[in-house]
Amino acid sequence: MPGCPMALSRVDAPAPAAFPSPIIHETVVMSQPIRLMHVITGLRRGGAEMMLYKLLLATDRSRFSSSVVSLTDEGNVGGMIRALGVPVTALGMSPRFPNPAVVLRLATLLRGGGIQAVQCWMYHADLVGGLAAWLGGVPVIWGIRQSNFDMMSSKRSTVRIMKWCARLSARVPSKIVACSQTARRLHQGYGYSEGKMVVIPNGFQTDVFMPDEQAGGEVRRQLGIPEDAAVVGVVGRFDPQKDHQSFITAAGELARRVDLVYFLFCGDGLRADNRQLAGWIAGQGIEDRCKLLGRRDDLHRIYCAMDIMVSSSAYGEGFPNVIGEAMSCGVPCVVTDVGDSALMVGDTGRVVPPRDAVGLSTALLDLLGLPAEKRRELGAAARRRIVEHYDLPSVADRYMALYQDVVTQCAG
Repeated sequence: MPGCPMALSRVDAPAPAAFPSPIIHETVVMSQPIRLMHVITGLRRGGAEMMLYKLLLATDRSRFSSSVVSLTDEGNVGGMIRALGVPVTALGMSPRFPNPAVVLRLATLLRGGGIQAVQCWMYHADLVGGLAAWLGGVPVIWGIRQSNFDMMSSKRSTVRIMKWCARLSARVPSKIVACSQTARRLHQGYGYSEGKMVVIPNGFQTDVFMPDEQAGGEVRRQLGIPEDAAVVGVVGRFDPQKDHQSFITAAGELARRVDLVYFLFCGDGLRADNRQLAGWIAGQGIEDRCKLLGRRDDLHRIYCAMDIMVSSSAYGEGFPNVIGEAMSCGVPCVVTDVGDSALMVGDTGRVVPPRDAVGLSTALLDLLGLPAEKRRELGAAARRRIVEHYDLPSVADRYMALYQDVVTQCAG
């Protein structure tokens, strides 16, 4: 099979087999669990890191014995993964550039642990994990999480590594998992091997993220928000990718046209001591309307306090977790057309171009102008969409089918 270690030296390797139906793999019985290693750039809380955690949570342990290697440090997600009983190893690599010594150390871990397949997450891990798997004689699956790649805003080292991965993609990985259709199209344009790419979206814990009117009311009371106020929220770390400035500009326009509306900001760096953020808010004159919460670990409650959730990202998103989580809680969303955000929302919310503050404010006015019952209907439709298409167990089944396929074909 192309991408299996024994086939890496072949220049004329045939195209890989099409992604098989999970039903086929349900008939395959393994006497021992497949030893699977996940390699990720780091384990600080983020979309890819949380999807890895959720995948490990839903993985069938009778079929797969998993371990995790972080190229950098354990971060706060490492402890969450350890609590699942999954071993975590941190290699301490500098996040700026891959270290050849780390490649050799990882290859040693692969050989010593009897690993049968490697799943990598994000560019640095794809490169380092791919080379280590080749040295260790183990098949590897790459993971692409980014879409709408911004060459100007992204770090030069990240751009360089992405281009290296594109050149190696025809020979090193057995498969390449993109988290969105947009990510697949973008990376094919950059030279990634088209025949190896499959799309598996993020999955969501619909039994955790669900409508809860009581929890939402408690959050509002704790924050001093009037019961009859409209609440618009944004969730995501303070980063140029998230384009909080456009959201704040839209919020200012909304506040000038709607008497009773409040704005929730939730994520790393979204606090009152962030001078740049506070300056943007003051510039719109909405200091008394904004609640800056910083990072919260009770997001299921925060979403339920919102009438509308906004994803204002300018670039880089693949399949945003915050959109799926909010929708699962029955909250209609206004999103920018970045990654697969529009596909996720469908007709249950509103989609606007990125970096378009006027478009955001117009869409928010549109939704807030609807009768409350109509917004509730949109929220209910949003939850149904997540349950039907992106429920975590079904997404995990697709990953496990892929791993089974790679190991079976490389062993054959």
